[in-house]
This record gives sequence, C-alpha cells and structure tokens, in this order.
Amino acid sequence: MNRSSRFGASCALALTACVALAPVPAVADGDDTALTNLIALASQRLALAEPVARWKWANHQAITDTPRENALLADVEKRAAAANIDPAFARAFFQDQIDASKDVQNALFATWRSTQPPEGPAPDLATSTRPQLDRLTQSLVTSLARVQPLRTADDCPSRVAQSLANWKSLTRYDSAHASALTRALGHVCETGGVGATG
Repeated sequence: MNRSSRFGASCALALTACVALAPVPAVADGDDTALTNLIALASQRLALAEPVARWKWANHQAITDTPRENALLADVEKRAAAANIDPAFARAFFQDQIDASKDVQNALFATWRSTQPPEGPAPDLATSTRPQLDRLTQSLVTSLARVQPLRTADDCPSRVAQSLANWKSLTRYDSAHASALTRALGHVCETGGVGATG
C-alpha cells in the first residue's frame, strides 16, 4: 500500500471512530469531541485530493477550477445560513479546505513530473470522487455548527492543536500531509491559527 493509500485508509478509520462518538457541541467544559470530529472530516476530505489529482492528471486538467470553487463557496454560505452558522466562517473554512487540497494536488503533480506518472486508471471524478466530496461538505457544515461556540474562546487555538495532536496519536497519520492539514484548520478559531502545531 502506498503512502497516499495509507493516508486515505487511516483517515477513513479515524472518521469511523470519531463519528461513533456522541456528537456534542464544543463548549468551555473541555470536551473537544466536536473538534476531533471536525479534524477527522477535514482529513478525509484531504485524502480525496489524491484521486482528484489522478483524474486531473489523466485528463490534462488544471488543478485550479475557479468557477467550481466559487460555486462551492456560495453553496456553503447558503447551507451555513440555514444552519445558523456564520456564513463568513463557513466560507473561510471551506476556502481553507480548497487551498489545502490544492497544496496536496500540486505536490503530487510535481512528484509525478519529476519521477513517474501514477499507474492504473484514475477514479472517475463525476461518479466516484465528487459524490464523496458532496457528502463530506454536508458533514463538515454540520460539524461547523458544533464547533462554532468554541471559536471565540481564548484557548481555541491550543485546543485545536491538542485535538489535532490527539487525533494524530490515534491514527496512522501520514506526516507528509501535516502542513496541508494545518492549513485546512487555519480558520477554525476566530483568531486563526492552530496553536503550536507546525
């Protein structure tokens, strides 16, 4: 199993484990289940950057798709408003997901250019990968509603950092994606940042 596959498998296991926990709001009582759940979902979304990149490579498509990105952000703002989530928060969070995914895709493209292209057929974007991304979008919006009360807490960045560290310790985490995952969590807190993570 290659590194990308291991990363995807560990993300899926982490998501299953986290979703099994009772979803509760992240409040000032120290229960950060909602944060861990959000990290697991963001990680699973990031794992899908690899099949997206494989399809784009095989079909000679650019990594950046501005019209689709803008459509996603507009849709997320509508979903957020309907769920009593600050639309600006949701937009910033999903912009981070897009940027983190493109970081991984660009790194994969660079590797494939300098070594060898990926082997085998690419997963179909329309019928396979995008439906997974769509399901994750709704799950992430739901998760943002649970995390939103924590955003303004003084210790929010440190709690995100601790939750991220705990999540990494419970999964077979691929450290090659560390910076992309940190970027994906950059606007969870109102003040930005992910504590002391690198």
